[in-house]
Parts: sequence; C-alpha cells; structure tokens
Amino acid sequence: MSARSKARKRALDVLFESEVRGLPVGGTLSDRVADNDPPVNEFTVALVEGVAKHIDVIDDLLQTHSVGWSLDRMPAVDRNILRIGTYELLFDDQVPDVVAVSEAVAMARDLSTDESPAFVNGLLARLLQLKPTLGV
Repeated sequence: MSARSKARKRALDVLFESEVRGLPVGGTLSDRVADNDPPVNEFTVALVEGVAKHIDVIDDLLQTHSVGWSLDRMPAVDRNILRIGTYELLFDDQVPDVVAVSEAVAMARDLSTDESPAFVNGLLARLLQLKPTLGV
C-alpha cells in the first residue's frame, strides 16, 4: 500500500471516529495528531481539513446525486469514503481525477460491503462527469 493510500485510510479513520463520537467532521483530528499512534502525516491532515472545510458542498452533492440512498442511509464507512473521494475530485488539484476515484473504490472494496465499490464508483463517476458544470 502506498504512503498516500495509507494516509487516505488514516483520514477515513479520523472522519469515521468523529462521526461515531458525534463530533463535528474531523473533530478527532487534533487528538490523533497529538497521540501520534499511529502517526498522522501531512496528507492525512490535509484530507481531513479539506473535507471539513467543504463538508456542506460535499454532502449536498452526495445527497443530490446518489440514486436511491439518502446521505443518512448510507453506511458511515461509505459516506466518509465518498467525502474523501469527492474532496479530492473537486477541491484538490494535485490529485488526478482517476486516482481520486480509484483510491475511493479500493477503500470501499477493502473496508465495506460487497456492493460498496460499485456504489462509490458510480457516484464519483457521476460527479466527475458533472465536474465542469458544478462551479466548485
């Protein structure tokens, strides 16, 4: 697993933990950085902070473009994988679009249900298709 893939997984852990604990998006980041066990690298921090900064837009896009699933009904792991993927796809110019989608699908394959990779791929592919018209 590449260093960036590990950083994405760590970002997912932070986002998931924050949600489970009922904290704001990324609310456990400072605790994880302070604990440094396992270490939290700069890319993980950038992902969590980026998702937190753009959470309203990200969640609105996911809610609007997911077919048959409201944001609240999605498994928490899928929801947070999609948040990271959407952030990278729309707000991080340093990550190629194909990498953002591929990494999100890989996390879904490794960490979620059998149906999750196809769901994540389909929703992120739709956002990629709409990217030029989204104005973000």
